[in-house]
Amino acid sequence: MKYQIEEKNDILFVRLQGDLIAGTDSQVMMNEVDELRDDKVMLSAVDLSNVRFMDSSGMGVLVSLLTRFRNRGGELVLIKPSDHIRKLLIVTKLNAIFTIAENDNFAEQFLKESIY
Repeated sequence: MKYQIEEKNDILFVRLQGDLIAGTDSQVMMNEVDELRDDKVMLSAVDLSNVRFMDSSGMGVLVSLLTRFRNRGGELVLIKPSDHIRKLLIVTKLNAIFTIAENDNFAEQFLKESIY
């Protein structure tokens, strides 16, 4: 898995590419997000549009990220998961806990409204 992290308008955008599975890349990404979150970033959007495959460990990564932000009064949304990933979210009922945005603008709008 490859990833890119950028902070824009007080939102941490995490852009994932490839397969979201257990491994050192996932752990390194989580540590980097934790460091940035410690700098008082309360909102995050995870772009899944380029994720081809996700296993149960990948779902665990998403749930862990969501929990970390919500525990500090923040929020996290998923951006444009592929059809395959959407089906996984539905089958596992994780679609009930994640907000899904179709693009960066919708994600930013939802996140900004969620803290006011």
